[in-house]
Amino acid sequence: MVKIGNFDLDVRPAIVSVIDDDPAENAKAANWLGANVLELRLDLLNFSDLEEAKKTIDRIKANTNLPCIATNRLQSDGGRWEGSEEDRIKLLIDLMPFVEAVDIELSADAEQRNKVIEAAKAAGVTVIVSAHDFNETPSVDEMKTILNNAHEAGGDIAKLAVMASSKQDVLDVLQATADMEKPVCTIAMGEVGKHSRIVAPCYGSRLTYGAIAQAVAPGQIKIHELKSALEILF
Repeated sequence: MVKIGNFDLDVRPAIVSVIDDDPAENAKAANWLGANVLELRLDLLNFSDLEEAKKTIDRIKANTNLPCIATNRLQSDGGRWEGSEEDRIKLLIDLMPFVEAVDIELSADAEQRNKVIEAAKAAGVTVIVSAHDFNETPSVDEMKTILNNAHEAGGDIAKLAVMASSKQDVLDVLQATADMEKPVCTIAMGEVGKHSRIVAPCYGSRLTYGAIAQAVAPGQIKIHELKSALEILF
């Protein structure tokens, strides 16, 4: 069984809204549009200090009551964090008592990654170990290996986002998803993979990421559109 907060991902997939600007207001909008979970992109929110981050999360929880994922994305995985790796990891750990899940990259330094995972396990926080390929779609076997490595690293959910350039790439992502026994989140990025954000949950992807207005990843679909589609399928 895997949950993020009280949201049971074994019952149905969650629509995740990325919060990267004006967090309190955008969280309210995401909630109204139909999001189930909020991802707080700490690398994009530019909090001045830990106290500001805590107060913002408190306001979000007061307005929405939605569970939150803390993500402080590495630049090499598409993020914009500009501080030291030690400070990046420290912020994730310091916010652990205030969120329901944390996303840490498979590509992160193993020692630093383990610090986050150990803190999350101790706090009862769900761990997403994520990997990204913005250039191509690896083979089915390679994607399955990446997902298995993410689970072996300690992820409750293994997340993989790859860039699709053909319909076959999307089919390969869906095949890798269907073959996995443990919880995964898979995304075929780009226009050709846009429909994977609706279809991948049918093959076992537990999360799908939607936009409030502007997409923050290639091919991202708006939350209300995702909600309408998934209500038909689940």
